[in-house]
Amino acid sequence: MGRLAALAGTLLTPHGIDRYLELIDPMLVREEIRAEVTEVCRQTPGTVTLTLRPSRAWPGFTAGQYVRVSVDINGVRRTRCYSPAGSAHRPGRLELTIRAHDHGLVSRYLHRAARQGLVLGLSRPEGGFTLPDPRPEKLLLISGGSGITPVLSMLRTLADEDHRGDVTLLHYAATAADVPYREELERLGARPGTRVVLAHTRGGAGRLRGRFGERHLKEAAPWYRDARTYLCGPEPLRDAVAELYADAGLSERLHTEEFTPPSMRLDTSDASGRVRFTRSGTEAANTGRPLLEQAEAAGLNPEHGCRMGICFSCTQVKAKGAVRDVRSGEVSDDENEEIQLCISVPVGDVEIDC
Repeated sequence: MGRLAALAGTLLTPHGIDRYLELIDPMLVREEIRAEVTEVCRQTPGTVTLTLRPSRAWPGFTAGQYVRVSVDINGVRRTRCYSPAGSAHRPGRLELTIRAHDHGLVSRYLHRAARQGLVLGLSRPEGGFTLPDPRPEKLLLISGGSGITPVLSMLRTLADEDHRGDVTLLHYAATAADVPYREELERLGARPGTRVVLAHTRGGAGRLRGRFGERHLKEAAPWYRDARTYLCGPEPLRDAVAELYADAGLSERLHTEEFTPPSMRLDTSDASGRVRFTRSGTEAANTGRPLLEQAEAAGLNPEHGCRMGICFSCTQVKAKGAVRDVRSGEVSDDENEEIQLCISVPVGDVEIDC
């Protein structure tokens, strides 16, 4: 059967068999990965949880990894990165909990418009923020805000494995209403050896109050010096934890998602032309810097995330002109193409739908 499908794909070149199968049903595609939304739940005012049924090409994932999710919005395909929140031991099921950010085009769209039957594009899972095998005897998971999703995936995976070691999840949220999965977290925290500690930064009924510090660490996991710690959350939390661990000589026991910024050796001396941000009506001389920086210098606030070309949050449509990728040096001059503002430098006149 596999050989017949490969032969059919060859005979149907240049479009390939997927282009014809998706006309019948988008979930029939063989090479690309798709996922159908089977359930939509809004656990907190600012989040939406999507339960997905992946297509046959989905290889599964390891707890802590992320996937690139694609969705068509007003005829334009947009891609963002999200971490699955479910156990890695539940084949055929994928769960994403997405926080709607103020300037998040995709997150706000999914929060508002996601419905049963919506088909999304998926990438293969990526990222090295994963638990070692064999599992450590002592694990501390620290998260804040939407950073709970990869560590919850770890906690659920460990529960499915009937892991018997010591595990603590220390999660930070503004109030109790901002904590997704509260009932399930209580159940998980009742497992032998597992503890879930909620910290509320704006008061409330959490076990801990205020921001991260050594007192919280000793209360949640007094054995933290002997544990492997996995951290995912906003920058202030990451910085506070990293500083404390560095001062204690424990940096090698702290694991976070590692992103390496691209080498940006920019020669701005020959920058020419003008950059026009058509949606806002703003125009400025090209400085030779990445378009994200030029947009911000012009007083705009486009959606962005990593600023490294990894998360795709700053993707916008280039209507006209050429841009150079700061990582590869490759120049692209196609009209109406999606580009990432953070890694794209204008080559002459450029128009961006921003």
